[in-house]
Amino acid sequence: MSRSTQPKILSKKPRQVRDAEATKQQILDAAEAEFSRHGLNGARTEAIARGAGVTTAMIYYYYQSKEGLYQAVLQRPVVEMYEGFKQLNLDDLPPQAALEVVVRGAIAYEAAHPQRGMLWFQEANQNQGKYFKQGNWQENFSYIIKVLERGMTEGCFRQLDPFFVTLQIVGVCTLYFNAHENLKHIRPDLQLLSPELIEQYTQEAIKLILAGVRSDKG
Repeated sequence: MSRSTQPKILSKKPRQVRDAEATKQQILDAAEAEFSRHGLNGARTEAIARGAGVTTAMIYYYYQSKEGLYQAVLQRPVVEMYEGFKQLNLDDLPPQAALEVVVRGAIAYEAAHPQRGMLWFQEANQNQGKYFKQGNWQENFSYIIKVLERGMTEGCFRQLDPFFVTLQIVGVCTLYFNAHENLKHIRPDLQLLSPELIEQYTQEAIKLILAGVRSDKG
């Protein structure tokens, strides 16, 4: 076998895998944008194909149906956030520091994916959470709940309902981005999505949340 042919044979399968993964990511990105605007019912597979630069046949090859693609789109942030939480090593941090890391990470994630708020709205509005419940969101919520429970056990957080407080924390982290198209008209002089103002919002969110959960001893 000549030197010129050997590398091509050895690299053929990895190249195909990389190309397939890249194509699937392009499809998911285009589908997320389309589903965020129109939900499952109004989204068009042809529009997703155009946005991804692929054929509709390619979409069905990877995801079998529009519903299968929709489920994959909803599952992607579940996996991303789960992997992100694991990397934070929250159990190694004091509860207050862990909660600050969670809030900062959640806001940064929302800033990177601002259209996902509309994705969840469309799912709730059209499907009443039928597909949302298929994702393992309990695992992601449990990371925050465990931090709050540990803080209560150690006495640095006051006694509270960890589930409801987790919902409130999620609201603080997401509303800024989910409602941006409305909020920007309240203060048109501010560039709310600029890195500087997102950082300012992050700092204020951390102060508010910590003040709300901290005990007198904390």
